[in-house]
Amino acid sequence: MYKVLITDPIAPEGIELLEKDPEVEVYNEPEISYEELLEIIKDFDAIITRSRTPVTKELIERGEKLKVIGRAGVGVDNVDIETATKKGILVVNTPGANTIGATELTMMHMLTIMRNGHKAHENILSYRWDRKKFMGEELYGKTLGIIGLGNIGSQVAIRAKAFGMKVMAYDPYIPKEKADRLGVKLVDNLHDMLKEIDVLTIHAPLTHETKNMIDEKEFEIMKDGVYIVNCARGGIINERALIKYMEMGKIKGVALDVYSKEPPPPEFVDELKRLADKVNISLSPHIGANTYESQRNVAVIVAQQVLKALKGQTVEYAVNAPFPDLSVLTLIKPYLDLAEKLGKFLVQWSDEGIRSVHIEVRGDIAEHFQPISSAVLKGILEEVVDFPVNIINAFYVARDRGISVEELSSEETPDFKHYIKVVVKDGREKVVAGTVLEGQIPRITEIDNYKVDIEPEGILLVFENKDVPGVIGKIGSILGGANINIAGFRLGREKKGGIAIGILNLDDPIPEEVLEEIKKIPEILFVKQILL
Repeated sequence: MYKVLITDPIAPEGIELLEKDPEVEVYNEPEISYEELLEIIKDFDAIITRSRTPVTKELIERGEKLKVIGRAGVGVDNVDIETATKKGILVVNTPGANTIGATELTMMHMLTIMRNGHKAHENILSYRWDRKKFMGEELYGKTLGIIGLGNIGSQVAIRAKAFGMKVMAYDPYIPKEKADRLGVKLVDNLHDMLKEIDVLTIHAPLTHETKNMIDEKEFEIMKDGVYIVNCARGGIINERALIKYMEMGKIKGVALDVYSKEPPPPEFVDELKRLADKVNISLSPHIGANTYESQRNVAVIVAQQVLKALKGQTVEYAVNAPFPDLSVLTLIKPYLDLAEKLGKFLVQWSDEGIRSVHIEVRGDIAEHFQPISSAVLKGILEEVVDFPVNIINAFYVARDRGISVEELSSEETPDFKHYIKVVVKDGREKVVAGTVLEGQIPRITEIDNYKVDIEPEGILLVFENKDVPGVIGKIGSILGGANINIAGFRLGREKKGGIAIGILNLDDPIPEEVLEEIKKIPEILFVKQILL
């Protein structure tokens, strides 16, 4: 019998699923204290928690029989993932369980700000009948722009089309075929979409790519009278710019379920209240998952994942990768780290969404090809999705995102004892390769057609330029003026006087306006800031 302990409230459907299994003995203790939990955890094979229970290093180490930790929800901040992994304990969660709840909340907010539903409601409660004040706009015939065509974005698209809306989407990580099936026009350039839309809704994770994705430049190119909805993540919209363009009258309606800081600071709320007579505003306190159905889905999915894990079956939503043989984990860890960095580098180096990945693992590490290949995908996908990706679920997530994966392993290697090479296609081919030197020092040795020698760590400024004198001096002058210190410099080139690639290690990130200034240098052909 497997003993499963539930330490936080979950919907009864999940509990019933566990209790029906003849191999499982369920202990439902949703109000158990941490101190009590420490005393009894040694007897359990699995624990199911929400955010209340801290699954700490001490708790995990006392869990002598613990095989799986189930987190009923997406976030795993309360779980010590590293300790669980070292102990060979699988951690699972429930991404996607709130898809419909978040979708319907988006539609509710959209209808509210376009039809003045909240204001009309308050009007009646004030014993008034000001019908003429509540002229609204129909969704029918309007153009909706969706940032992020994943699970929730796709469901919003389906419902928007049912309202008779024209739907466009920007998501560089979704294949065109998926958009075609949904009847959605997928665009390659965000700004092209923003020029055409009447309503914008966001359904993307918050990453370095999407942080402040909607800023002053983006608001400026939108139509006058645009409606903005964000039920995804705070921080994707620059709230300072949002307030500015609300004041200017550019924005007709704003609906927010998420905020850069939660709860939002009083000064931001006061700004919104001040603009409430000028702009239709609909706000909610991050309640996308607050439906009975979503909570039931969370409970059922976490129960299913725990049962599969206990019985040695494949789970879909693993947060970590258990290595029962810790000597193997120690042996390949430097290569896993390098592989992940190569993936992180490429997803930032690429101009557009990655459609296919070719992974080569050569030398005597070829026997560990599978986890190394998965680590490459982990590095790529962590920049794309808003739920944990690891070497167990990386291939599942890549498949779901429409990314094709081609693999090659060989004991033969051209230049190094060990060698990992990754090629992606984002409209054109991008290449990065690396090795681990003696002393377990990871290095990037190739970028596209250039031979280089780079430590894949920290903040990198990578640029292609015409191979003429003075380019580095110009860049250094701009960075110096911005008080940004250069910690290291590497150069690669195909031939003298041709095209060169430069890589600067920096002590601090480059602000967007400084990066724009570097792009204006005539000899610069391409520049990217990459965070590793």
